[in-house]
Amino acid sequence: MAQTATAPIMLELVDEDGSTIGTAEKLSAHQAPGRLHRAFSVFLFDGRGRLLIQRRAWEKYHSPGVWSNSCCGHPYPGEAPFAAATRRIGEELGVAPALLREAGTTRYNHPDPVSGLVEQEYNHLFVGVVEAPVRPVPEEVAEVAFVSGEELAERHAKESFSVWFMTVLDAARPAIRQVTPADAGW
Repeated sequence: MAQTATAPIMLELVDEDGSTIGTAEKLSAHQAPGRLHRAFSVFLFDGRGRLLIQRRAWEKYHSPGVWSNSCCGHPYPGEAPFAAATRRIGEELGVAPALLREAGTTRYNHPDPVSGLVEQEYNHLFVGVVEAPVRPVPEEVAEVAFVSGEELAERHAKESFSVWFMTVLDAARPAIRQVTPADAGW
């Protein structure tokens, strides 16, 4: 399943129901108008119910330097979304979640006005808990922070976030409320 550095990164194209219909190279799938493809978004929380957010590395070609959810990405063709999410948590954050569970799916089409790329995704959502120290990989993550719901709202009002962030957060909220303390405010 792993792809080499020299091979193009391929994504799984899907229909509106999430059924696989083909593959496309990653960058071409994100070029306007975008092609619907499988993706995943992860929300990790500490024991106090604070969300781990990450600022994407400045070197990334897509949405560099903006804040986003704990981890996100694309399964390789044929790779299960859960396996891909677990893989990318390790590759980006240098940690394995203590608990990771499915939190549904959401479908969206978000053009990024800065890059001109389009997020046309059928996104599998996951929520979990992280108990070990996070060790972000600098090529992937510029910085991380654990934030409460109130702190996130304040930060979101002042700083740049990924175009997909609020869509995936809102879709995952019911599952988030099941893994966080009642007073966490999610």
